[in-house]
Amino acid sequence: MTDRTATAALLARLSLNQQTVRQWSLPELADGCARAGVGGVGLWRGPVQEYGVAAAARLVRDAGLRVTSLCRGGFLTAPDPGERAAALADNRAAVDEAAALGTDTLVLVSGGLPPGSRDLPGARERIADALRELAPYAGERGVRLAVEPLHPMYAADRCVVSTLAQALDIAERFPAGQVGVVVDTYHLWWDDTVGAQIDRAGAARIAAFQLADWVTPLPEGALLGRGQLGDGAVDLRWFRERVDAAGYRGPIEVEIFRPALWARDGAEVLAEVVRRFRTHVGR
Repeated sequence: MTDRTATAALLARLSLNQQTVRQWSLPELADGCARAGVGGVGLWRGPVQEYGVAAAARLVRDAGLRVTSLCRGGFLTAPDPGERAAALADNRAAVDEAAALGTDTLVLVSGGLPPGSRDLPGARERIADALRELAPYAGERGVRLAVEPLHPMYAADRCVVSTLAQALDIAERFPAGQVGVVVDTYHLWWDDTVGAQIDRAGAARIAAFQLADWVTPLPEGALLGRGQLGDGAVDLRWFRERVDAAGYRGPIEVEIFRPALWARDGAEVLAEVVRRFRTHVGR
């Protein structure tokens, strides 16, 4: 395979997450990606619900695109029976939305510690308990639940699953077709065991691969501090080569939360993403 052919094959896997250009409406996202030759989009439930799930599915399909993931389900750590039941119902709705959109991947942000709790293992076990109910439901609808580990700074309030090893410890209790994991460079770049855990996950368990860079100084809370590809500390090509070596051949989704990008023209941002992807992720 020539370098040019390899680059073209890699670009065919590029997907743009909706949050990277959140200034675009869904029609603008579909049109912009189609014009740029980007074949996939990662969608979020809020904008999809506002537009209409069936209408969004039709819009993306008519643009010649595919939905590579839907975000998000999760928030499964509450011990209160009523809150737990509500979370399970919401996750079943998210599975149904993913199926209607034609994606086989529902990303789960698992949830933080309940108020007043310091019991991290207990919270993780409640996630597994919830998946025992949700995984078969998702599998019957052709959707895989993708457990996403988030950086440890989010453990208290957003996600008690902080490492790929912890995500796999949960996912491996279930069939690989029902529960997988997300490899997100922003959240995992710091972990010196991540390479071995990617190997452990392999093609069977890697449900999604997402890219963003880590730049400093981080803004308060860091949620909106993801960097454009190549602007920070993450060895993005290493991650891509490692997931490829593990057998993953799925979409490569660029998901960047950054107000500076949202203030710019969306087409300009997308063109920059494609250039940076070639430079920092490609061969």
